[in-house]
Amino acid sequence: MVEWTGKPAYQQVADDLRRRIAAGEFAESGKLPSLSAMQATYEITVTVARDAIRQLRTDGLAVSHQGKGAFLTRDAATAAKLADPVGAIAELQEEVARLRTEVGDLRERVAALEGN
Repeated sequence: MVEWTGKPAYQQVADDLRRRIAAGEFAESGKLPSLSAMQATYEITVTVARDAIRQLRTDGLAVSHQGKGAFLTRDAATAAKLADPVGAIAELQEEVARLRTEVGDLRERVAALEGN
């Protein structure tokens, strides 16, 4: 459901779709939700759904095919991640934490081997 945040409803929907694209939710099929599915999910009008898809097309994340729906562009997931710098930073922070743990484990292994 779209709530009044001061931001137009279509932008809120486009932002959520961008987040879902970055998360890889549509990667397997490449197909975005239909207008009717978006209406049901977000409790919006068809005009708002169309405008959200139009925004994704403008951003280079989607292409539309008459009668078939909207599909991700080849580099949509990467572009969506770049469009969400806060999410990208959080993802990088998680990766750095994981790598720190791995490096710590490797250092312990090396120390154990050197001690033998």
